[in-house]
Amino acid sequence: MHKNRNILDKLLALGIAQTGLALRSLTRNFEIMTQQEIGNAIKERRKKLGINQQTLADLASVAVNTVVAIERGEGNPQLATLLTILDTLGLQIDINIKQLDYETM
Repeated sequence: MHKNRNILDKLLALGIAQTGLALRSLTRNFEIMTQQEIGNAIKERRKKLGINQQTLADLASVAVNTVVAIERGEGNPQLATLLTILDTLGLQIDINIKQLDYETM
């Protein structure tokens, strides 16, 4: 929580407001986004906020190479890293785990 508070403080200092834009993934009711689509959404949001990759990396406390790879849809980032970057940009991703229907088994 403390780390998220620091990121929010940094965003507020830059005058960046969170919009609550949701990226939906792995659900029955929503489109499953590819790694490239998630990367494109991150890149578009970053550009809309007027920050460069290095600034995003600094705000999210990740390496700039990580941001570059994610935006390109490359690599295999840890979920925590992806969530931190999304949170920094005011984005979120919803992950739903499919429940097994034991009655039909």
